[in-house]
Amino acid sequence: MNAPMTQLQSLPTWSEEDRARADHYALLARLFYAPADAALLGAIVQSARSLGAGDGAFPQAWAALGEAAGRLDAAAVGDEFAALFVSVSKPVVIANASWYLTGFLQEEPLAELRDDLAELGLGRRGGVAETEDHIAALAEVMRHLVLTGPDEAGLARQQHFFHRHLAPWYERFVDAVAAAPGADFYARAGSLLRAFFDIERQAFDMV
Repeated sequence: MNAPMTQLQSLPTWSEEDRARADHYALLARLFYAPADAALLGAIVQSARSLGAGDGAFPQAWAALGEAAGRLDAAAVGDEFAALFVSVSKPVVIANASWYLTGFLQEEPLAELRDDLAELGLGRRGGVAETEDHIAALAEVMRHLVLTGPDEAGLARQQHFFHRHLAPWYERFVDAVAAAPGADFYARAGSLLRAFFDIERQAFDMV
């Protein structure tokens, strides 16, 4: 996994449910950190087939992403990623929390996030360009919290981090991806992110 966060703690055992949650956070982190390569596209197709059709936003998002992964090759997905998220000035779609919360990059939400990460014993990997409030980094932190916190205290850390650093803005990010010209594969990746995060938010609200 190449998302821009360094994990500093050992991993305990976890349940199958938590493994599945962690896997989804890892997938979303990978999808929005770098272009999906051929191996990842193939894995998405296989996963979508194994899940099968179903009602509801989550299985439908998986089916749509699997369809796109089977239809597009890695070069096309790489071109789309570059067009949406890469720019020498301002990208078409910005993937950082501060932008959606304040209208600017590297503002107070990033400072608050860094304080919370320090308390969790997490640090930014050297040489990574993206700041810690990038959607991929935040998804990677959630993966880490799921895998290192299967107890009640760990669930409370997950709930706090999700509600403070993801819930306030992920829908606006997904809307921005969906509205971007030329968005195809990543519009579907955004739909999967929304569907999964909606499930997580509902579950945390019930805790």
